[in-house]
Amino acid sequence: MSNKDLRFNSKTIHGGQHPDKAYGAVMPPIYQTSTYAQTTPGGHQGFEYSRSANPTRTALENSLASIENGNYGLAFGSGLAAIDAVIKLLSPGDEVVSTNDLYGGSYRLFKKIFEKFGITFHFIGMQNAEKISDYITEKTKLIWVETPTNPMMNVIDIASVSKLAKKHNILLAVDNTFATPYLQLPLDLGADIVMHSATKYLGGHSDVVVGALVVKDKELADQLYFIQNASGAVCGPMDSFLVLRGIKTLHIRMQRHCENGRAIAQYLKNHPKIEKVYWPGFEDHPNHHIAKSQMKDFGGMISFVSKGANYKDAIAIVEKLKLFTLAESLGGVESLAGHPASMTHASIPKEEREKHGVVDALIRLSVGIEDENDLIADLEQAIG
Repeated sequence: MSNKDLRFNSKTIHGGQHPDKAYGAVMPPIYQTSTYAQTTPGGHQGFEYSRSANPTRTALENSLASIENGNYGLAFGSGLAAIDAVIKLLSPGDEVVSTNDLYGGSYRLFKKIFEKFGITFHFIGMQNAEKISDYITEKTKLIWVETPTNPMMNVIDIASVSKLAKKHNILLAVDNTFATPYLQLPLDLGADIVMHSATKYLGGHSDVVVGALVVKDKELADQLYFIQNASGAVCGPMDSFLVLRGIKTLHIRMQRHCENGRAIAQYLKNHPKIEKVYWPGFEDHPNHHIAKSQMKDFGGMISFVSKGANYKDAIAIVEKLKLFTLAESLGGVESLAGHPASMTHASIPKEEREKHGVVDALIRLSVGIEDENDLIADLEQAIG
């Protein structure tokens, strides 16, 4: 059976993988080396220098391509390094249309780094895909999508945005970090590029920082490989090994993340002291029908606001949590809580944040794989 014929749960373990040629190791070894012996100039076994390629990183990149139904994977030192490589496909004068509710680090990279090099970014709501066309000009070269978005869990119709992008010959990149390929496959829905902060669900154990890109098109892949090598923001062999190991349990972890996420979302929605819960699985969540059609389940990311939307109340809740850890990041086996306004989205000006719902009282949960009753008990004592 070809790797391409495997179903997802098998791809996480076997996709793009082969026993090591040297000794038949089942797990790819950690090739902790910077350089490789050559018999004559250019006479090597496919590897010359570890910035350009490393066998452990190559194994990870093959796995990434497999689980996203792509042909080419690229691994970077962080999710932001992966995004940086995508924007380097552009030239001064080019324009990007981006969702307005996105990770604060992405916003900071776009606004504080790349705008001064002459690239223009338009941040807009994308819940109605047809409205995106109002911002497309002959200078538009990229549409940047997160779905579900961070932290408001807004859902964007990837297939509809893809049709629009193809009509105007524009690249479509999708940040698939929240959903993971277990829940949705943007390339199958028409995206050109999939990006991951592999630090999150793909690694899954809060022990590594890695970014990833996956594409189908060889010409686009070659451009990105050139940028990856020329800019050098690659991950090391140990980091590659850790994410590769994490991917092998992605399917079983995501199943539990989704089960626990559903239980926590329902608990919060029914709590008398909670004003609003943002989770794509609710029928009254904006674009729930799209989430239902393009996602396998609804994930373990939830945001909520307590009654009165009071900043001090929100801080009190996150400080009282015991099983949920107050920390940056998401997607690990342990449950995390965050305060986006002062943590993940602090780089976005308050006025901009609040336009899109990221108020000072918003709390974001990354629901882990612990026992759901213990997690609910922790929320109960913290909310009071």
